[in-house]
Amino acid sequence: MRTRGTAAELEIRRQIAARLFTEDITHADVARCVGASISSVKRWRRAWRQGGVAALAAKPQHVPQCRLSDAQKVQLVEILVRGPLAAGYFNDLWTCARVAQVIQETFRVTYHPDHVGRLLHALGFTPQKPQRKARERDEAAIERWRRVNWPRIKKGEPSGKLALFSWMKRASCCNR
Repeated sequence: MRTRGTAAELEIRRQIAARLFTEDITHADVARCVGASISSVKRWRRAWRQGGVAALAAKPQHVPQCRLSDAQKVQLVEILVRGPLAAGYFNDLWTCARVAQVIQETFRVTYHPDHVGRLLHALGFTPQKPQRKARERDEAAIERWRRVNWPRIKKGEPSGKLALFSWMKRASCCNR
């Protein structure tokens, strides 16, 4: 697991450790001073001996560049806002695979569907789930049930007298 802190903060820790290396302090004491593990301190000392303080400098992280230009990103947002139906799909639902296909067809740039989500997030889109409602849903009947039946059920009022069948026995107070 990566240590918490920015690259500059971690580099400062290594530089402090390098100063302590010149004073011939033990690995355990250096680790305690900079808040690192002994194995890290040993690795730092080895690098420091081979390359000096420059060997302890932070290395830039490789961040892949987006393959779409700014103009293409604006055009992609316009396509997405128009909707999947306008793009030729049979329902109104964007998926990462569909967006990857649109990018491929429109801009001739290939994206794996798993990485399209990152691009969409960078463009300000968030994942949405469609609401699951039946097409046959009758809102008026549901509201009527909530106003009339639910309060009666909640109060415990029976809608009518319950029938007693011949095979049912009345509860008695003795356990025979």
